[in-house]
Amino acid sequence: MNREQLLAAVKEQITKHRYEHTLGVMETASRLAVKYGVNVKQAETAAILHDYCKFWPEDKMREIIERTPAIPKDLLEHDKELWHAHVGAEVVRRDLGIQDNEILDAIRYHTSGRENMAPLEKVVCLADYIEPGRHFPGVEELRELAEEDMDHALARAFGNTIIFLVNREKKVYPLTVFARNSLVKPKKKKNVQEE
Repeated sequence: MNREQLLAAVKEQITKHRYEHTLGVMETASRLAVKYGVNVKQAETAAILHDYCKFWPEDKMREIIERTPAIPKDLLEHDKELWHAHVGAEVVRRDLGIQDNEILDAIRYHTSGRENMAPLEKVVCLADYIEPGRHFPGVEELRELAEEDMDHALARAFGNTIIFLVNREKKVYPLTVFARNSLVKPKKKKNVQEE
């Protein structure tokens, strides 16, 4: 399927507002891909499809999670906001014929992240977090960080997500903690002679 066909398929699955978000993620992912040397076509495809199942009924997503061996069952014990990513990767593979595992992983991990994310996964995840339609405290700082250091920006984004969940007394999906920790760079110690 070409880009226009993918966009048309997605438009049938999501709300108008979410479609606008998807366009913003696609544009942001494309720009980040160029900046960080990631395949632009893969980034655009994953960005277009990242929320394909976002508005599917909970019982339908639960059924797919339960009957698909590749989807971790512990997702069912965590926030439903995570479900659409794993379900979406499976559904676009099955229904839209997307066979590129890098694209599927970028869709699969765009909400939770994971340890040692591939560059394409980082681009799509970060684009989802900072696309122009997002408005929350600290988003401008993340946008600036994304222009300097994708890993630092993504570590900060995951940190913000963890704090958000903890403050609402929600469970944090372990992959998100692993993702953040794998992106945090140790602070360089100041040399005593430099002071």
